[in-house]
Amino acid sequence: MMQMGSTVPAQNLHIFQARRAVNCNGSSAFNACLSKKMMKATSLSTTKFTREHLSNLEKLIGTEPQLIQSKPKTVVQRDNGLPETRGKGLLEGLNLPQIWPENKAAEEMSPRHLNRLRRLLSKNGIEYSPRNSLASRWREYHGSNNWAGLLDPLDENLRREMVRYGEFIQAAYHCFHSDPATSGKEVPSPRQVAVPDRSYRVTKNLYATASVGLPDWVDNLAPDLDWMTQRTSCIGYVAVCDDQREISRMGRRDIVISLRGTATCLEWAENMRDLLVNLPAKSIDSHGQPKVQCGFLSLYKTAGAHVSSLAESVVTEIQRLTELYKGENLSITVTGHSLGAALALLVADDLSTCADNMPPIAVYTFGGPRVGNRAFTKRLASQNVKVLRIVNSQDIITRVPGMFVSEALDKKLRESKNANTVLNMLDNNMPWAYAHAGTELRVETKNSPYLKPNADVACCHDLEAYLHLVDGFLASNCPFRSNAKRSLVKLVHEQNSNVKKLYTSKAKGLKLNPERDMMQMSNCLPSPS
Repeated sequence: MMQMGSTVPAQNLHIFQARRAVNCNGSSAFNACLSKKMMKATSLSTTKFTREHLSNLEKLIGTEPQLIQSKPKTVVQRDNGLPETRGKGLLEGLNLPQIWPENKAAEEMSPRHLNRLRRLLSKNGIEYSPRNSLASRWREYHGSNNWAGLLDPLDENLRREMVRYGEFIQAAYHCFHSDPATSGKEVPSPRQVAVPDRSYRVTKNLYATASVGLPDWVDNLAPDLDWMTQRTSCIGYVAVCDDQREISRMGRRDIVISLRGTATCLEWAENMRDLLVNLPAKSIDSHGQPKVQCGFLSLYKTAGAHVSSLAESVVTEIQRLTELYKGENLSITVTGHSLGAALALLVADDLSTCADNMPPIAVYTFGGPRVGNRAFTKRLASQNVKVLRIVNSQDIITRVPGMFVSEALDKKLRESKNANTVLNMLDNNMPWAYAHAGTELRVETKNSPYLKPNADVACCHDLEAYLHLVDGFLASNCPFRSNAKRSLVKLVHEQNSNVKKLYTSKAKGLKLNPERDMMQMSNCLPSPS
């Protein structure tokens, strides 16, 4: 406390001098220098003001974290005629940057910032971006112009739609993890899906089957984890919008196909089968032979003992729904994360030609790997499939499989006629000549004020981290938006070690329980409003 007195703002210095003089009982030389006028100035009001400062200081550096509310400012005149601010907020009155210049935490954790953090870490403080009417522009938001002019800066309506489709994928994950086992001896019973938007109704569960299996003795070693080695697993669902108000807001009836990422051992095994294989030709293709990753195609086309293949299930259900709602404005939205992002492209490719007059198809993918060669991406574009890839720059999954060449470098090389000829030859003959499809929205972990800039691989690929980054994205040259709406409950719970300690410690100090709130949220995902 003796050293702290030297750093108190100059306008309050006489208060500490006076208190020291009183405590020294007139014995120090410093006390002898004080004039009677200075002693008289130490009135009851200034003493009370000093105690208030000391009390606030103790609250700030004490062991019990407290939320300190700032007081309204009142301006009074000092003896020299200059205005003096009384009743300042704690952080202003104590001039904390001067006391601890190396510690910016005090500045960041202002009372208003703490109140905002409390809201973001509480399930009761969940907010949603504006839910405006899209009826007049729904085709544009669905990708008719490849989202030109909507991505940088990011349109607030498109941001909300992307986050909403990401939450559909979270529901697919939750559906699987709530009951991961699938019996290989009987037809699986319908599963309950906690759809995040209650205006949608699930019409079909979707299953994917690996083409390879493991010996039975593997299951005997760990019978409680037999779902990890099962060939067939629930991988997503089909849902259709049934609410007339939401149909009016969106300008059409939307059909969603939602697909989760890798969750079982055999799905990981299929991911490793990264050689390109030919897709069946639908017609004479001037772009060359379309090829896709062997493992992805296997999961998509293989049927289980008692379930149809993912390809057959999706096509049959979409044909049924389009016939059921024939004559209405319809759209098909395929959304997926990681492995689900790869399968989403195969689904969209199939649906685009499975029937005449198919509704517009858009694909929203998060953290998706490369799926096929350049001929495959050109075929998607020629079939009017619109793809929006949300990519985290620090997510290595988005750079595999295949030989790593940055998209920017590849584009630059193809501008040269000679290089383009060589690259086209490699595209048609190399077994790892992969290319990304569609339009890209790039986000970065380091732009989040809450996540560590050196977050690990799992965090950079995590779906909740993706939705957090999309919710905070403004533009490529702008920082994380200060009015981001998404709750931090799931992010803190799932990526605690990758969240800055400043915020995890404040969560404890604010006596919030992200784990409890996250469990309550997962039981019934909230309906956007």
